[in-house]
Amino acid sequence: MAKIAIMERKCTGCGLCAKNCPFGAIDMKDGRPELNAACKVCGICLKSCPEKAIVKLETRVESVDKSQWKDILVFAEVSGGRLHPVGLELIGKARQLAGPVGFEVRAVLVGQGVSAYAEELRHFGVSEVAVYDDPELSYFRADAYACCVEDYIRYRKPSVVLVGATSLGRSLAPRLSTRFHTGLTADCTKLELRENTDLVQIRPAFGGNIMAQIVTANTRPQFATVRYKVMDTPARGEQAEGEVLFRKLPKAVLECRGSCVSVTPVPPKKSISDAEILVVGGRGLQKESDLDMIRELAQLLGGDWATTRPLVEKGWNTNDRQIGLSGRTVRPRLIITCGVSGAIQFTSCMNASDHIVAINNDRSAPIFAVSHIAIVDDLYRVVPEMIRMLKEAQA
Repeated sequence: MAKIAIMERKCTGCGLCAKNCPFGAIDMKDGRPELNAACKVCGICLKSCPEKAIVKLETRVESVDKSQWKDILVFAEVSGGRLHPVGLELIGKARQLAGPVGFEVRAVLVGQGVSAYAEELRHFGVSEVAVYDDPELSYFRADAYACCVEDYIRYRKPSVVLVGATSLGRSLAPRLSTRFHTGLTADCTKLELRENTDLVQIRPAFGGNIMAQIVTANTRPQFATVRYKVMDTPARGEQAEGEVLFRKLPKAVLECRGSCVSVTPVPPKKSISDAEILVVGGRGLQKESDLDMIRELAQLLGGDWATTRPLVEKGWNTNDRQIGLSGRTVRPRLIITCGVSGAIQFTSCMNASDHIVAINNDRSAPIFAVSHIAIVDDLYRVVPEMIRMLKEAQA
């Protein structure tokens, strides 16, 4: 890991570094430059400093003995009084990865009253479920939860740690990877495990224009977060397998400085990620009122509706109904896209749907590459006709 350092004895306070920084990462305070959190360690300030007062420091982490790190650990999140489905999806994927290299799959539960969920996890093929159940964990504190998971990681030394890319998981995972001075890849869409136990973490990069393959080759454990609905949920076994290990609360949890002042429950809200049928409006819609026919078609099919990012940017919709890298990942039984071009930022978050019907008047639209049924026609002709036929059938 690299960082920028400023040698005060050489600095004359000319301000050229602050002027030339493209990220605005250098502030001039009392005639002296100071780095802020926007620094990308790009090195442009090094070239612009006439006194050579800015240097880049490289921090190298020693390689670990990979043979000492085995198995795959899944953080099984419990929130809102239920076991989040993404944990089961990760267990299913972990079992696929673990088999060829002879690893076992373990899970960890953290919170108050989470012991009851340990028995449920035993039906999904885990060899061990570690439980940290204590009143001190009655609400989520990132540092307290991180102390518990860190404690188990140091105890079992898993080679891979998988965390759901939920609000809780996105807060927890980076804290854990920092404590172990190792890498973390966020929002992975595909995972592969090499024979040497290196995890290939695949995710869209550069605005979704390429699929990057990221490998943490020299350090362990390897951390990755995966979105809900990206992986398959394994079948629940009739027989409960594996063991339940109750762990003591680490002393570090009691030293955590955060405390809960009040709790305001968030009203339960329907998510498009859970929808079995979805109708999606895209850039091809000409005006905001045209969303009414998207909603009507979805209602007649007994499903839900969503849009792509361009319509959210226009203010026609909110982010919680957006499909894409900056929105939600979905996996319905049926999805109908109307006027959606099919950029990879969108398709990578819905291409695992069982049946994809695409309506677009552009024969070369990328959406047709992932669709099962392609309708090359004007959506303003097709959608009203579908609505009419559904109404007739229901009548």
